Amino acid sequence: MADVTSGQGHRWPTISKAWATSLLILVAVAVFDPTEFMSVVSFAWSALLGTLPFIAFAVFAVAYLKATGAETLLARAFEGNELRMIVFAAFLGGLSPFCSCEVIPFIAALLAVGAPLSAVMAFWLASPLMDPAMFSITAGILGFEFALAKVLAAVSVGILGGLGTKLLKSSPVFADPLKETPQVGCGCGAKKPFEGKPLWTFWQEGPRNAIFRDTALTNALFLLKWLTLAYVIEALMVRYIPAELVAQVLGGSGLMPILLGAFVGMPAYLNGYAAVPLVNELLAMGMAPGAAMSFMIAGGVSSIPAAIAVWALVKPRVFAAYLTFAVTGAVLAGLAWGLWA
Repeated sequence: MADVTSGQGHRWPTISKAWATSLLILVAVAVFDPTEFMSVVSFAWSALLGTLPFIAFAVFAVAYLKATGAETLLARAFEGNELRMIVFAAFLGGLSPFCSCEVIPFIAALLAVGAPLSAVMAFWLASPLMDPAMFSITAGILGFEFALAKVLAAVSVGILGGLGTKLLKSSPVFADPLKETPQVGCGCGAKKPFEGKPLWTFWQEGPRNAIFRDTALTNALFLLKWLTLAYVIEALMVRYIPAELVAQVLGGSGLMPILLGAFVGMPAYLNGYAAVPLVNELLAMGMAPGAAMSFMIAGGVSSIPAAIAVWALVKPRVFAAYLTFAVTGAVLAGLAWGLWA
């Protein structure tokens, strides 16, 4: 809706970049290759309809957890023995449904009062890689085994980073790790997270019903816009990218396809949900299974929302360590999944 305010004149309505990109791609196809326009639209629409049950489950699962206040349980991962903290933080990071931006103020407070950076690193690495919504979408498109393997990879990468940080905490890399004036937000609207106790029967309170409704709507629109873009791009890949090329570059066995998957995934990653249909198509075109896993792990950790959560709080050398742990974990996960698959 347009917004007209006194003294500011007329403001054009805004549109999501994901919706805008999908529209521009379709317009480009209609202009430059009109004979393929309907097939691209049909492919994207059919794929989106096939994913709707998984989208619905993901939307309601996340809305329930948000409305109950289940994120308060995350605080328990940062209590007690450091090794236990690392393991718990990795598990909760890999299973929690909360955005990277939302945990920034929480992590900032923990670091300020002396919580070990090792546990925080474990949580940071695992958090962007998997959540209930992403598990549902991944299982529906790439299969339950791949989704479960990605959960294990997320937790393992978190533990790897946590243990590595613990072992190297006396090194210059991790000395005085925090920025002097860390930024504690990135515009997602998170306010005072992790306060209070969960209320599993949330419908007894009006404000929590509003949280459930708003969260469900927000996540439904979020998933729809990114999966629409992903399926439109997938339709283009099917029609314009030779499968032989993908098989030649990212196919085969050995370490090289996995390394390429990790290093291509870091800059090319659109979004954790949008990546799933794209990887599915790349696998159909000949991408090695291990390369698919390394692509998703490295890309997930280096995606903009995940990277902002780390960059906002720590110095560049710690951020570089975060990316190093991510790439190392992605390659190891790719090797493991390649052997299994």
